Amino acid sequence: MKLTKNVLKRVAAAESISVETLAGLVARGLVVIPFNPNHSPARPAGIGKGLRTKVNVNIGTSRDFPLLSDELRKVKISLEYGADALMDLSTGGDLRKIRKAILARTPVPLGTVPIYQAAVKAIDRGATIVDMTEDDLFEAIESQAREGVDFMTVHCGLTMKAIDRLKQQGRVADVVSRGGAFHLAWMLHNGKENPFYARFDRLLEMARRFDVTLSLGDGLRPGSILDATDRPQIEELLTLGELVKRAREAGVQVMVEGPGHVPLDQVEMNIHLEKRVCHGAPFYVLGPLVTDIAPGYDHIVAAIGGAVAAAAGADFLCYVTPAEHLGLPTDDDVREGLIASRIAAHAADIVKGVPGALERDLELARARKRLDWETQRKLAIDPAKFAAVRKRRKTRSKACSMCGDFCAMRIVGEFLDSGGKADGDCS
Repeated sequence: MKLTKNVLKRVAAAESISVETLAGLVARGLVVIPFNPNHSPARPAGIGKGLRTKVNVNIGTSRDFPLLSDELRKVKISLEYGADALMDLSTGGDLRKIRKAILARTPVPLGTVPIYQAAVKAIDRGATIVDMTEDDLFEAIESQAREGVDFMTVHCGLTMKAIDRLKQQGRVADVVSRGGAFHLAWMLHNGKENPFYARFDRLLEMARRFDVTLSLGDGLRPGSILDATDRPQIEELLTLGELVKRAREAGVQVMVEGPGHVPLDQVEMNIHLEKRVCHGAPFYVLGPLVTDIAPGYDHIVAAIGGAVAAAAGADFLCYVTPAEHLGLPTDDDVREGLIASRIAAHAADIVKGVPGALERDLELARARKRLDWETQRKLAIDPAKFAAVRKRRKTRSKACSMCGDFCAMRIVGEFLDSGGKADGDCS
């Protein structure tokens, strides 16, 4: 781990904390700054204890929709609407070409799931996913690290022991992680331990050499709220806690990925459990989604879970779009999913006491009282939508078209300011 003083200064300034405080948190493994020198993102992000909750956007092609231009447009939208990091999850088209193009246009940390490349490579040579070799897996890690990928999801905790737990437990939704499914199929077909677990030292050597942050994936995350916090999930988490310690001892930055589908009353407990078992490692959660019945609205479901999770200590939210469980997201899906997760993150930052979070709400509330629409627009999380709604519902009064002359802010303001005598007729 060779983070420069300049990178620490930029992140510390963005977080309104001292460089010394930030450096101490990084040294203890409580904060990670994904920063591969081969990419050198212009907007590095600190993820972890005491910092603003970050939001990641997943993009990437599929075999049905392999167009690079579509994903580059989503990169632009993600950056415009405030993404702190991106992940390229492409599985269709020329993966290296797509990844390099995204890296070149991404000033924030970029993550990947290298097993996707290894799986596609096996299929392209006429084999199947279970015919991947261990060298295929580690070659994908090394090639992507050389290209500049800043953080990588590696499903190191999905072991033979965890699969046995899964078989004994039984689940409604079994395994919903794509990377987890690839590993499980390979391990059962070949009768071998997960290479990323069995050869973890080799993985650490590569991560250390290229300054890649490892994101320990949750291959057994629950895909239904009925599977949440079960034995397979906890078995994997226990293994990840051990691997966090080994990564830190090797000088490799590491964070942990978490569920998944979790009922609302279990979200906070899951965050506390990860922090305890994984020695305070930064926690990266997908949602979590607190109900299974809202396809088309899962960005809202994830925002509910994400706000509770981040308030309880989760550090990094992976956005969920309205298209989750339905198909590859469109441009609008990306925008809506990102905004929903950013709202969740901000709501949690108020609870966490992150510098500047509550102050922004105070400033907007004061502008709302003054009926200062321009200041409200600038402070809104989505200024473009703010302006569009205002324009769509024009009004002759200074107030909004909901209340017009009956605006509570105007009426109360007039009476309070005048000592009980209004200047106009508010009857």
